[in-house]
Amino acid sequence: MTDATATPSDRPVVAVLDYGSGNVHSAVKALIAAGADARLTSDRGLVRDADGLFVPGVGAFRAVAEALRASRGDELIERRLAGGRAVLGVCVGMQIFFERGVERSVDTEGLGEWPGVVTELDAPVLPHMGWNTVRAGEGSRLFRGIEDERFYFVHSFGAQKWLLEVQPPFPEPVLTWCDYGAPFLAAVENGPLSATQFHPEKSGDAGIRLLTNWIDGLRAATL
Repeated sequence: MTDATATPSDRPVVAVLDYGSGNVHSAVKALIAAGADARLTSDRGLVRDADGLFVPGVGAFRAVAEALRASRGDELIERRLAGGRAVLGVCVGMQIFFERGVERSVDTEGLGEWPGVVTELDAPVLPHMGWNTVRAGEGSRLFRGIEDERFYFVHSFGAQKWLLEVQPPFPEPVLTWCDYGAPFLAAVENGPLSATQFHPEKSGDAGIRLLTNWIDGLRAATL
């Protein structure tokens, strides 16, 4: 870690990527409550060197994709992941890691870290808004100790299939599913890249505990 981001080892630095995605101050507060030194920033050096990067996402897939590319945030994310540095995406900040998003016939290229398309949920009432339970994947670190808790969702689109095939010696991603009309991915843990469709920062104590689990992983990586 560089001097610019030095901090006591018990409070890992988490850069909350500021690329114009709306009000993310609740995310900063939640990360601080979970034990991080969280900083809302667009500083490229801090985003690169922080122990963890939090990628928020609010609104339409296309708007988030365009804002990320306009700010060159996509490049920073790609470099972090190439170096095995932790990234956590939330809501549209999860969806954007898939190849494409299709919203009301608008087809937009995503970041392409995972194959597949984000599409409208197959449910009679949209958006999916409110509390819901999830089916945590076996061996999940994010959901350790909170497998039976509820989390807060606000979305009409999601990833409803998982297409990535991983070859040994790489470990299989941990997939967590939720049901609303039909199953969709509620969270993915794939090496340094983790993401949740729900908002941990709006999910009360369960959300703070999930963020704490992620931050504990950052802390362990610095030892």
